[in-house]
Amino acid sequence: MAWNRLMGKVAMGVAVLAVVGTSLGVSAAVPEIKGKYELLKDEPSTHQRGKVKIVEFADFYCPHCHHFEETAIPMLRREFGDKIEITMVGFPVIHGKLPTAFDMYEQAKMMGKGDEMKAVLFRTIHKDKMTGILDRSIRELLIREVGLDVAAFEAGLASGKPARAFEEGRRWGERIQVSSTPSLLIDGNIKVDGVNMTPDNVVTIIRSILENDAKR
Repeated sequence: MAWNRLMGKVAMGVAVLAVVGTSLGVSAAVPEIKGKYELLKDEPSTHQRGKVKIVEFADFYCPHCHHFEETAIPMLRREFGDKIEITMVGFPVIHGKLPTAFDMYEQAKMMGKGDEMKAVLFRTIHKDKMTGILDRSIRELLIREVGLDVAAFEAGLASGKPARAFEEGRRWGERIQVSSTPSLLIDGNIKVDGVNMTPDNVVTIIRSILENDAKR
């Protein structure tokens, strides 16, 4: 009888913790998420029910990031549609490159064309083999291609805001110990990197999160 009373109290305590966790916006289902990942206990969850937020830490000069951009990102969008939100954060791992591409991406994001600029930069660097300096004449071609005003874009670059945004993202990656690219941060505290960065594993994690949402 004493054992039964003790177990009853434990069960009640677990139930209370679950309710408190839910009311605070903490994902109670995190321990049940399938797949291989690292749960970052010091980072808050940003999960919203029915929506998975994915931050991709990537280097424009990294061939693996280019491959991920061309294959995995479209696959994830086809698989999950508007149930996922993907944002790239520039995180350089290839040494000896100027940050111009990252600044251009940040400026394009501010002007509502981040995804378009990201695709153009990856293509220019890896398919067109433009690995040198992205000088003003080359930038003008790329800016026009994505449909932005050249003068406004260049003024934005000169303001320093894109450089500061890039530096903030780089520090974020360092804080969560991103060591290779591409790496993903899912819903704020689920880190996927290294050998775990396979399409099947990423799909498993996202599907598991959405399935947990559907059960609530």
